[in-house]
Amino acid sequence: MNDTKAKVDTIRLQNLSYGHKQAGVLMAAVELDLFTKISEGASTVSEIAEALDVTPLNAERLLVACMGVGLLEKQGDRYQNAPDAERFLVRGKKSYAGPWMLLQKRDFEKWRDMADHLRSKEKPTILGAYGSYTYEMAKELHGATYSVGLGAGMRFARDVDMSQRSMILDLGGGSGCYCIAAVQKYPHLKAIVFDLESVCRVAQEFIAQWGMQDSISTQPGDFTKDPFPPGADVMIQASNLPQYSPERLTQVFRKGYEALAPGGEYHLVGEALVDGANGPLGPSLWGIAEVIYGSEGRSHSEEDVKGYLEEAGFVDVKINPFIPGSLSRITGKKT
Repeated sequence: MNDTKAKVDTIRLQNLSYGHKQAGVLMAAVELDLFTKISEGASTVSEIAEALDVTPLNAERLLVACMGVGLLEKQGDRYQNAPDAERFLVRGKKSYAGPWMLLQKRDFEKWRDMADHLRSKEKPTILGAYGSYTYEMAKELHGATYSVGLGAGMRFARDVDMSQRSMILDLGGGSGCYCIAAVQKYPHLKAIVFDLESVCRVAQEFIAQWGMQDSISTQPGDFTKDPFPPGADVMIQASNLPQYSPERLTQVFRKGYEALAPGGEYHLVGEALVDGANGPLGPSLWGIAEVIYGSEGRSHSEEDVKGYLEEAGFVDVKINPFIPGSLSRITGKKT
């Protein structure tokens, strides 16, 4: 009798163990501007070697590796960018997300020592490493988050009707990209980016680039403990969900409920697990990353967040589709 069961091998596990090598290939290609040079016309090994100022041997090595991880495609002896690489990794395009890819280098070595971090019995703090961010650190971080966050902010402005709203309060607003996108679509809106002082300085620079200083202001503070500015009928809390514990999130949501204008709405846009603890990949990894940063945070599911919002007093709480595999949008309303 033949054994019809699929043979179990080590390939999946090996590929997981090679994850740092795949990341290294991506980051090297971004640093060398490979995708930009290909988009500009370099397509053979010799042309790409000259454009990158590397040897033909090293150009070939990089190209083969990029093919292996799906960043490039090939026709004959000519290479071209994969669709996502062409859209997001070509310098000069509005959609360029290279800074976000390279930001991952800053804690590369810490992930190597994840077991040691997990063994630590040191008590976490509310903000962890985020609380000691200097202006330079905030500029590096939010220069990178802006490169991907503006697209998410634009999607938020498309998905959420704010034509009858007057004031946005963005909690932990970072670069201000959600406020920038909202005001661009709804010019009548006023908005406040509420974040740490070092981050507000960075947000002011992005806001000035768009000439929106009259519509968008910043207020330094820690939204986990400081009073919220009054008057908002829309609150946004985006891309900081895994940094906090369930208790802290519920506390923040209660403050949001109390500070919102009657009939206002709260939007948690976050890296939420979709089906209990079974992924997606990004939200799963953002949760464990918090052991490196020393915060109270962990991964939360969409249903978890829905429960926190309801416990805080919000009604008509809904889980909305947003960016599959990356971000969920969970909303609640104040009566």
